[in-house]
Amino acid sequence: MSVDEAPGRALPRLGGRAGRREALAQALRNASYEVLPFTSTEEKVVAHVPRDVALTVTTTEAKGLGPTLDLAERLSRHGYSAAPHLAARLVRDDTHLTDIVAQLREAGIDSVFVIGGDAAEPAGTFPEALTLLERLDAIGHPFRTVGIGGYPEGHGHIGDVLIEQALERKAPHATHVITQLCFDAETTARWARTVGARGVDLPIRVGIPGAVSRQKLVRISAGLGLGQSARFLKKQQSMFWRFFLPGGYSPNRLVERLTPSFGQPDNNLAGFHVFTFNELEKTEAWRRARLAELSR
Repeated sequence: MSVDEAPGRALPRLGGRAGRREALAQALRNASYEVLPFTSTEEKVVAHVPRDVALTVTTTEAKGLGPTLDLAERLSRHGYSAAPHLAARLVRDDTHLTDIVAQLREAGIDSVFVIGGDAAEPAGTFPEALTLLERLDAIGHPFRTVGIGGYPEGHGHIGDVLIEQALERKAPHATHVITQLCFDAETTARWARTVGARGVDLPIRVGIPGAVSRQKLVRISAGLGLGQSARFLKKQQSMFWRFFLPGGYSPNRLVERLTPSFGQPDNNLAGFHVFTFNELEKTEAWRRARLAELSR
């Protein structure tokens, strides 16, 4: 199975230590990577990322949708499955959306990740992800896979009840969920069980940081407002040693703590979505090393 098929398929339900190891290995084999649309990104991806690793390309209010769409196109030409983030609040109107869809379809891109976006005010007629998802359905659901966001620690600007209700309403328009970063494995697992109990049965890809320098991780995490984990790391300077190893952050501890939840019947955890922060060489080396360990 190629990794771009992974969002629609849950991990096998296997018991015991061997089963958990196999579920973890499959989650790592089918991991997807998130990249930032910087000038050097294309070169780094081609140099260090295998073409069977699915990619998502972020978008920001400051850069707008243009760099995201353009990078997704270029990566697609290199043979990658590259899903751009479509930030609803940056889409002006139906005409703009139709143009975006046409651009992506012409480039052979059949996957997107739909978010509300961070813009303080919407640029047009799509104030949140749901309205954009509904419009995509109305124009013929042109994409094979559609990801939506999950928030194990809540959302910085939306109340917990509202954000979970929004997930339930968006789920019928999507094929998988990608969670925001959360450094607490039990929080993620508990949230996944709750989501399932509320009727959302989409495969969930767990957002984890890649092998990133600690300075970059703290700086970007704090800037993105990633819930209690980021606030804890920002404030508890003396506790960094619990999360960071000399030379940089390693995802191993978080991955190991998540392992017991993979392959279990009470959630839909289906793989990892790695926030690389463009540390692609280090992150891919880490993934390969972990897979080698699990194959022994």
